[in-house]
Amino acid sequence: MKLRQLQLVREVARRKYNISAAAQALHTTQPGVSNQIHLLEQELGILIFERHGKRLTGITPIGVVILRMIERILQEVNNIKEVSAEATDDRQGILSIATTHTQARYILPLVIKTFRDCYPNVRLKMFQGTPPQIAEMAATGVVDLAIATEAIESFEELILLPCYNWNRSVIVPPEHPLLTCQPLTLEAVAQYPIVTYVFGFTGRSKLDKAFTSKGLIPNVVLTATDADVIKTYLHLGLGIGIIASMAFDPIQDAPLKAIDASHLFEPSTTHIGIRRGVYLRGYIYAFIKLFTPQLTREVIDAAIHS
Repeated sequence: MKLRQLQLVREVARRKYNISAAAQALHTTQPGVSNQIHLLEQELGILIFERHGKRLTGITPIGVVILRMIERILQEVNNIKEVSAEATDDRQGILSIATTHTQARYILPLVIKTFRDCYPNVRLKMFQGTPPQIAEMAATGVVDLAIATEAIESFEELILLPCYNWNRSVIVPPEHPLLTCQPLTLEAVAQYPIVTYVFGFTGRSKLDKAFTSKGLIPNVVLTATDADVIKTYLHLGLGIGIIASMAFDPIQDAPLKAIDASHLFEPSTTHIGIRRGVYLRGYIYAFIKLFTPQLTREVIDAAIHS
């Protein structure tokens, strides 16, 4: 049994049994992948993958068990590399983060600037995507950290660290009737066309839940994953917006106005997701603490080992 064979099995599983895609990802050939998997199956005396002719179509029940073990083995191999790198130079390396537009645009810039000042030799990689994509990248080890609000809790491979709670504002043109609605109600909001997030983004589920609980059907005329896109269409007079309060700047977004709507919706919680069993470099602990000061090394380790 060779480490390379285990890497090939994992990559084929990740690529939905597409041997060509796995070979390309690992810089090898399709026949080479097929041959190594066949040799491993021969050595073990079992089939890891299901086949239809020469094509892989799925993973066998025993293959599922073996794949879990392979994930743990390869995680520990990577941990050994990280421990060695930490001992060699604890202030140099790569930090990869997957997050949403809202976090990347409105929350992370100051954190990243401060982090870069403290760790100038750490290279940062940032990936943006949907919350499920973000969680998947962390769960499979593609990135070190996932930062998101929606969907991340459905991944059992991740340890979730709560960072902060936030809520929403209703964004309207100047002199809009809702500006004089005291107190603001969902019934009043539902009277107007709404531009807001795509379902599954930035706490959208809490928004839908609030309207449903009142028996209301909001007139959502446009959805987007990006608060800046939403505000662009509000400037064009397409309707009113419901966005994360953090995504509104009264100066930059003028003449639009924001109305606090925190009394209308349940607060949402942004989490950091970390893959179970991963070894964290010292600078990763430092970044997390910059993002959320209460997440000290002791708190993080307690969550990891609980």
